[in-house]
Amino acid sequence: MVADFARRRAETTPDRIAFVEAASGQSFSYREFDDRADRAATLLRDLGVTTGDRIATLTLNEVAFFEILVAAARIGAIMVPLNWRFAADELAPILADCSPRLIVHDGANEAMARRLSAPRLSLTDYEARIATASPFAHRAEPWPADGVWYLLYTSGTTGRPKAVIQTFGMAEANHVNLSHAIGLTAEDRTLNFLPLFHTAGINLHTLPTLISGGTVTIFPKFDADRVIAAIGSGQVTCFFGVPAVYQALALHPRFASLDLGRARSWASGGAPLPESLLRAFLARGARVCAGYGMTETGPTLCLMDPGSVEAKVGSSGKAQTLSQVRIVDDLGRDVPTGMSGEVLVKGANVTPGYWNNDAATRAAFTADGWLKTGDVGRLDEDGYVTIVDRLKDMFISGGENVYPAEVERALLAHPDVLEAAVIGVADERWGEVGRAFVVPRENARPEPERLRAFCRDRIAGYKVPQTILVVGDLPRTAAGKVQKHLLRVRTD
Repeated sequence: MVADFARRRAETTPDRIAFVEAASGQSFSYREFDDRADRAATLLRDLGVTTGDRIATLTLNEVAFFEILVAAARIGAIMVPLNWRFAADELAPILADCSPRLIVHDGANEAMARRLSAPRLSLTDYEARIATASPFAHRAEPWPADGVWYLLYTSGTTGRPKAVIQTFGMAEANHVNLSHAIGLTAEDRTLNFLPLFHTAGINLHTLPTLISGGTVTIFPKFDADRVIAAIGSGQVTCFFGVPAVYQALALHPRFASLDLGRARSWASGGAPLPESLLRAFLARGARVCAGYGMTETGPTLCLMDPGSVEAKVGSSGKAQTLSQVRIVDDLGRDVPTGMSGEVLVKGANVTPGYWNNDAATRAAFTADGWLKTGDVGRLDEDGYVTIVDRLKDMFISGGENVYPAEVERALLAHPDVLEAAVIGVADERWGEVGRAFVVPRENARPEPERLRAFCRDRIAGYKVPQTILVVGDLPRTAAGKVQKHLLRVRTD
């Protein structure tokens, strides 16, 4: 069983500040957070949400998101954060899969929410109604460790959406893994700016900081100026960002004079951190610790220790307290130290599977319960894990997963495109970006910029290929499969 952290904090440290809203400067104590979450639970029940129902959210980063997350737990509902970058056609299959009772949205996403087929609640109405709502009288506690708390949708290797189940036990295990790794305490302060439809936005480091009794400053989204100001003013003790965030900070005019020593912990994940960027932060006194994890692992799995950052450049650190890692060959046998193979993981932080998708769940695990990550890695003699490649075609752009099959489908919808293949290529700013190879239909002359605009209307902007090359053919195997490894060395 898992304790209701908001209630416990309201009892033990009621006057400590849980949240600060960067936009308004308003702060919320743990007593206020607990009370607002209770009133939100009453509101949700009044709107007909019952045990097992799904509540979708379509918002930028807001304190209300975490109030609703706790409220959902108290009434036994399941939260489903939606990607506000998605087009309506991308959100439709997700809504069909999870069938939410309600969509809670902010003003920035109202137009999109109106296009979706589910009852809506704006945050404006939410604020008005919780102000007069009574505290929830029947909240369940403790929460069951295996209970489904929220769902995080990923596109999967085929580009089709599937929901990774997130349990209360996973949240507790992630807190243990992270807090043991970086020594989180009630004195810590962190920032929340990564999108809340991602595990990092929820769990790195927001939920662990709240469970520890620390303070979270919430930005609607990433803003380099405001994040730099927060770091410079000493508002941050523990920082997490994807490489694109670190790149934006390093390119900021104030970076050269910024005092990074006021934050004691720096961590990165979502994509490999380029060594040049690591060195830039080291020169400013920040030892950025690379980590490795997945939505399926809650996400904290491995994290580098500050003392080994320079000696183990390129490594993602060691498996943390409640996690185990194996490296295996194609037959599932452990490989010798230093050899590459697929990374398998197990632990209390690992998802039990995918919502409404038994086939995907069975495919994701070995017969003895190890999660198959689809990543290639190696384990050195000191127990440090290095990720060296991906078994899947997925690539990461600015911390966002991009699945080529999804992009290829968008390109193939264009009347001038006969065939399409998409790969990820290195990019200094975003880590990786898409490169598309398209074969035109007979007598057609597709223009790359027009194809990019065509894609932009159908898929999220970060998925649109940065370059599109029009080619005469695609390299294929005898069975007709496109040989993407040959495309990676092709520039025509």
